Amino acid sequence: MDRRGFLRRVAAGGLGMAAAGRMARAAEGATGAAPGGDRAPGGDRPQGGDRPQGGDRPQGGDRPQGGDRPPNVLFILTDDLGWGDLGCYGNRIVKTPCIDRLASEGLRFTNFYVNAPVCSPTRAGFTSGLFPSRLGIHGHFATHELNAKRGMPDSMDPGVPTVADMFQAAGYATGHIGKWHMGTVPAQEYGFAESRTFAGGGPFAWEGRENFWRHSSEYIVDDAIQFLETHRDEPFYLNLWTFHPHAPLDPSEEHMAPYARFNDKRLSGRFTTPFGVFYGTVTEMDRHLGRLLDKLDELGLRDNTIVVFSSDNGPEDIHLRETAHSGVGSPGPFRGRKRSLYEGGVRTPFIIRWPGKTPAGQVDGTTVLSGVDFLSSVSRLAGVPVPGDLRTDGEDLSRALLGEPTARTKPLFWEFRSRVLGDPINRNPMMAVREGDWKLLMNPDRSRCELYNVPADPMEVDNVAGAHAERVDRLAGMLLDWHAGLPESPIEPEAGVNTYPWPK
Repeated sequence: MDRRGFLRRVAAGGLGMAAAGRMARAAEGATGAAPGGDRAPGGDRPQGGDRPQGGDRPQGGDRPQGGDRPPNVLFILTDDLGWGDLGCYGNRIVKTPCIDRLASEGLRFTNFYVNAPVCSPTRAGFTSGLFPSRLGIHGHFATHELNAKRGMPDSMDPGVPTVADMFQAAGYATGHIGKWHMGTVPAQEYGFAESRTFAGGGPFAWEGRENFWRHSSEYIVDDAIQFLETHRDEPFYLNLWTFHPHAPLDPSEEHMAPYARFNDKRLSGRFTTPFGVFYGTVTEMDRHLGRLLDKLDELGLRDNTIVVFSSDNGPEDIHLRETAHSGVGSPGPFRGRKRSLYEGGVRTPFIIRWPGKTPAGQVDGTTVLSGVDFLSSVSRLAGVPVPGDLRTDGEDLSRALLGEPTARTKPLFWEFRSRVLGDPINRNPMMAVREGDWKLLMNPDRSRCELYNVPADPMEVDNVAGAHAERVDRLAGMLLDWHAGLPESPIEPEAGVNTYPWPK
C-alpha cells in the first residue's frame, strides 16, 4: 500500500475532525513524486518484508480504554554520536548526566542497529520502516547533480507511508524539529503537520540566528519546548533531531571548560584538544536535552510520554578537514566508524523510557533491534493502528521495548556503495547481513567474505568464514538476492576496498 492508498483509507474510516483536517492538509501535494526525480526507481512501492500481524489494529498494545489519554511519543535522534559516547554506555571521559539519568529511568539496548552508516538513509529507515536502499537512498542527500551522479532521488519518496502518517491518522499532533536530511520535499508531506527544519524538509528555520553551529541544540530544544507547551492537552508525536555532535563543532571556552585537563600546559596555549571540542559539544547538547526532559516534568507529561533516544550512525572520522579538530567520538569496543558497515558504524545507543511501563535501569543485551522496527514497535506501544497490508522490513518488537527480551525473526541487510574514509581497518566489504548471532560481510562478486559470530566476537577480528562454508553460502545467497532486488545505482570504484599504498 502506498501513501495515497493509506490516506484514502483514513478518509473513509471516519476520523475525528481534528485528525481528518490534519490528514487532509498532509495529503495536499502528497500524490506524486517530488521535482527532480524524487520517486525512487523500481516501482511505486518497494516490496518485501512481512506484514505487521493482527489486522488493521495492533494487538496487545492497544490504546488505553475509557477516558485515558493515549501516550505521547518524543523521539530524540542525535547526529554522529557513537555507541561509546555516553557515560551510560561506558564512556569514562564524557559528562552526560541528563542522558545518563534518562537511561537510569528507562531501558538501554546494546544490540541496536541503524540501517545505514550515514545520515539520510538511516533517517529514511526510521521514518518508513523500510531498508533505505529499497527507496534508492544509499548515501546522504546532497545537490541534485551529486544525487543524480550516485543514482539517488532528491528526496525520500513522499508516496511512502510514514510513522508520522500513522500517528496523525490516530488523531495525534505531529511535529518535526531539527535536522531533516531526507530531501527537499517539505516535512508536511510526510505527515508532520508542524516542522522547523534545516538540511531540507523546508526553509532553514534558524536562518540568521547567532552561530548555529555552536548553539543548534539550544535553538532546537527551545522550539521543541514551545511545541510541548502548545500541545500539552492533546496526544503528540514529536521528532527532535539534533545537529550535534555533527561537524563542524565550534564550542565556546565555557563549553570546553569541563575538559580543560586534556590541555597540555607545556604548550603555548594556542591549541585546544579534540576531547575538549567534541565532548564539550556533547555535554552542552546533554544540558539542553535535560531542559527538554525537565519541561515534560513541569507540564505533567512525564508519566504519559514515551521518550526514545538514539543516534543516526557511528562517530565521524578525524581524517576530514571539518573534523580534524574534533573527530574523537567513540564507537565503544567496536571496529568501524561512520560510513563503515562494521559494528561501530551501524550500532548506536538506544534508550526508551515510559514510566511505569519500561523497567527502570535495565539493560537488554540480547534483543537485536533496528531502525526499521521503529514504526511497527512504537505504534504498537501507543496503540496506534498500523494497516495489516502495510509491508515493512521491520517487525514489531514492542515486547522488548517493555522489558521482555525478544528473538528477532527477520534478517537485517545493509549496503554502502561509497568509499569508507579513514584507517583501512574500518573499510568494510560493500554489503552485510545479520541473522541471529551471525553477520556476513562481502562484496557483490563474493570477494572479501567475512563471517563473524557477533556475540562471541563483537570487535569483528576473528573471521570464521573458512570454517563455516555452508553458513556462508546460505547467507551470501540471501544477501545477493536482496541486493539484486534494489534499484540500480552506480558503485564507486573504491567501495568495498581496503587496500593500502605499501612502499615498493
